Amino acid sequence: MTLTEGQTSDYHGARLMLAHLPPAREMLADKGYDADWLRQALAERGIAACIPSRAKRKNPLPHDPVLYRQRYRIEIMFGRLKDWRRIATRYDRCAHTFFSAICIAAAVIFWL
Repeated sequence: MTLTEGQTSDYHGARLMLAHLPPAREMLADKGYDADWLRQALAERGIAACIPSRAKRKNPLPHDPVLYRQRYRIEIMFGRLKDWRRIATRYDRCAHTFFSAICIAAAVIFWL
């Protein structure tokens, strides 16, 4: 896992994790990850990118809307994590302690 600063753009964090992605067929992501270098890096690894184009892109790239609808599961997971006030407001200053809180919350959510 990688923790980036709050003001860091989404696709900059993706650059850090790209080498550690597990084998996959598709990658679902929102418009924040729409970058040509990311699409190219995914294609080199044999991963199909299901990322809608940003509004400012001159030539929008197609994506699979049926597959993209499955992102609701990711959003539900983040919503459940943010039910934990400690995580939603990031009380912890230390990244290690914050990661520990996320792991505890994820374990409890999975268990329930």
